[in-house]
Amino acid sequence: MTVELLYFDGCPNYEPLLAQLRALLAERGIDADVKLRRVESAEEAQRERFLGSPTVRVDGVDIEPGAGERVDFGLKCRIYRTSQGLSGMPPLAWIEATIGAAGAEPR
Repeated sequence: MTVELLYFDGCPNYEPLLAQLRALLAERGIDADVKLRRVESAEEAQRERFLGSPTVRVDGVDIEPGAGERVDFGLKCRIYRTSQGLSGMPPLAWIEATIGAAGAEPR
């Protein structure tokens, strides 16, 4: 399983999310390294289908439901619409659901 965290320099949310993501994987006993991927230009954002920072992908799939249909790529802070309102970080439940759908097995 490949877990990626895409971000751009200056994003205030990717480091706290990285810590939460690593803790979640350890808690669930899932043996997966988190790969940090810095997006540096508007062209790269388009090429990578980058919806903003931070973005989490599991085996290439964005953890946000419906993200695959979006086309608003760019170097920007990502805002997630959650059941608790707007947030700069995705709910951990979305990450857990995507990991489960990818068939992650505890070690």
